[in-house]
This record gives sequence, C-alpha cells and structure tokens, in this order.
Amino acid sequence: MRIDVLTLFPEMFEGVFGASILGKAREKGIVSLNAVNFRDYANNKHNTVDDYPYGGGGGMVLKPEPLFAAVEDLVPEGGAKPRVVLLCPQGEPYTQRKAEELSASEHLVFVCGHYEGYDERIRQHLVTDEISVGDYVLTGGELPAMVVIDSIVRLLPGALGNENSAVTDSFSTGLLEHPHYTRPAVFRGWEVPEVLTSGHHANVETWRRQQSILRTLERRPELLETAELSKKERLWLAERIKERELQAQSASDAEK
Repeated sequence: MRIDVLTLFPEMFEGVFGASILGKAREKGIVSLNAVNFRDYANNKHNTVDDYPYGGGGGMVLKPEPLFAAVEDLVPEGGAKPRVVLLCPQGEPYTQRKAEELSASEHLVFVCGHYEGYDERIRQHLVTDEISVGDYVLTGGELPAMVVIDSIVRLLPGALGNENSAVTDSFSTGLLEHPHYTRPAVFRGWEVPEVLTSGHHANVETWRRQQSILRTLERRPELLETAELSKKERLWLAERIKERELQAQSASDAEK
C-alpha cells in the first residue's frame, strides 16, 4: 500500500511514521508512507495556499489549486486514481468497518486542512471520502490523519506480529473485545477467571464470546442491534438482560 499525506506540517509525521507498528511496516515494505507539503504546489510568488472567503466572514479558506496540483503530481502517468480522504468534522464518523474498507486500497491520499475550511470545489471534485474522528474541532487534520492511518496499516497482512490480533479487536466482530488477563494468576487477592487457566480451549472461546457480548451490552448496547449473533447467543443475551432488569428492580425496591 502507498499512503501520501498532504499537509502544511510534514515534520509532524516524522516520529509517527518511524515508530512502532507503522515504522516496522514501513521497514518491511508493507506500506510506503510519505508526508508532502502542499505549499510547494502554490502557484504564486508568496507560496500562499489560503485566501479570504467570498462573501466575507472570519477565517481563511484553503485554495483549490495547490491541492489539485499535489494530488495530480502524486499519481504516476497512466496510473489509477487514488482514494483521496479529506479529514473534516463534517465527514462521516470513522469506524472499524471504514478502516477495513480503506485497508483494501492500493493508494490513499490524505488531505490535512487548516484555517477556516476548504474551498468547496475540493470536496466536490477532488476528494472521494470525508472522514471525521469525532464531534469536535482540532487545529488541523494532521492528528486525525495519524489516527486513521494507524488503524489502516495495522490491518495490512504482516503488519502485526500475530495475524489474529486484528481479527479479534473491538468492533472488528461488531462487538467490543472480551477482557484480557495475564500472569500472575492472583494479584492482590484478585484472581484470573478459572476458565482461562483450565486448558479447555472450547470453554475459553465460549467464555470470551459471552464476555464480549456482555461488555458490549454494558458499554455500547446500540452495537448489539447489528451484531452478528447466533440464535443461541440471542437467547443467552435475552436471559442476561432479564437478569439485569430483575436485579435493578430489586435494588429499586430495597431503596424504597
């Protein structure tokens, strides 16, 4: 995979692209990571990439010329057009499913904006995807780009030491991930669940699946509406919900 980032601050990516999973994937040749200063594509003597908005108002707006020129320069002659991802609070909320979708691409270009916003023609005629990492506003698109790129690269074959890690992550199965434990078996009186030390792999998998469902019920119940659960799991979940309702009712009665 090839990933290019168009930014006014390419130095922000030096540490991120050279460390941890991203750095190792880059060294292995799994992914090519490049940060490009799109100011180099400005078409005026002052190398300005922004201007005042038509109609007035506060803030500055990124001009279309530098970004169009930069993207076009990144595409080899006769090459396929990349997916161009705009990091923007107005974009679609980012999810693991979107990460999985983007990880199948051969070439991604991320556009990191600053100032008040983008010339609308950038949205209409250049980008293929608009992504938001949350309902809040940052000073630029660099940090969101790092988040999205990290989530994509770790899904590429060979990027992680254990290929099953990405498969069982939270959201990859439509559910939150089950609890994890490691040595010691007893820490300050808190014991690891007995099933995990039993050596019975089928029971361990059942426990993990059920814990994953319960954790989703507790923290993100809306995910259960679309989660792929078997009929048996749906019945088991219904029993757990009934138990919780009875416990809540008993606690309420006790307070009265």
